[in-house]
Amino acid sequence: MSHYDFFQHKECEYFPCHANANPESFSCMFCYCPLYALGENCGGNFKYTQKGIKDCSACLVPHCRENYPFITNQLSKVIDMVKK
Repeated sequence: MSHYDFFQHKECEYFPCHANANPESFSCMFCYCPLYALGENCGGNFKYTQKGIKDCSACLVPHCRENYPFITNQLSKVIDMVKK
């Protein structure tokens, strides 16, 4: 088992920051989702509010240890987007 793909900050006043999360398996590794900027192509469970704001409050993709490879593989898309 690797240790670089999971981190918890249980002292954080927002831990866990998603109401539907299991505190025992919740990873804070990607506290702010690095894929947010990909919009509809992020691969997560999100919706848009009536004002057009992306709402990721129901998404646990970046907070699950098993999704670490998915997140890191998608980072190349974010890097490409920033280069342009």
